[in-house]
Amino acid sequence: MSADAVVGEAGRLARGIRPDDLESTLLAITRAAVRTLPDVHEASISILQPEGRLETVAPTSAVLNELDEAQTELGEGPCLEASENGVHIVSPDLLADPRFPRYSRAAARLGFVAQAGFGLFVRDSSRGALNLYSQRPGSFADIATVAPLFAEQATLALSYAMDIDNLTRALETRTSIGQAVGIVMERYRLDEKASFAFLTRLSQHQNIKLRDIAAAINQSVVHSKESGSG
Repeated sequence: MSADAVVGEAGRLARGIRPDDLESTLLAITRAAVRTLPDVHEASISILQPEGRLETVAPTSAVLNELDEAQTELGEGPCLEASENGVHIVSPDLLADPRFPRYSRAAARLGFVAQAGFGLFVRDSSRGALNLYSQRPGSFADIATVAPLFAEQATLALSYAMDIDNLTRALETRTSIGQAVGIVMERYRLDEKASFAFLTRLSQHQNIKLRDIAAAINQSVVHSKESGSG
């Protein structure tokens, strides 16, 4: 497949990703990368947490979890560098790459000899990258003109999915707090304003987030009902 054909196919697949659910969008991106990009045998998305740990999401193979763990432990690797700096890292021959002397041996033991990482997003305190793995030496030498396009389009879908996911969580939190306010109103004979103030003070005094206070109150009612019916 020519480079132009790969670029066109990557664009069509990336545009076809439906960003209506974060988890399914992540998996769609990694699967599309394996189907579309040359010499890609496996793919994943790594999220660099504030404490420096790489979290693997949507891997096309469970073995990729081990590779992210190795990069975290060793403090080196294409995924780690791409996530930390939001850049594109390409290593066609890991074992000959002086940037990753220890990680390359760990990857080779699991059968991967070439790797590439492409920064996808920086949001709040987390950073993410698309990771491509190959079992063929010399892979990805010419991928620099193809994969960034795919990564750019995947980033758009991912960004939208993350916004939808955050909105969904916000609405769920609002609903949960509203339910807890209703429970406090009924239990203590308070009006809505006083009930919300009660929950807020409880949150502050116990140093627990308001949404967690609300969830605990709602869950206590569920347990009470279950105990009463048993």
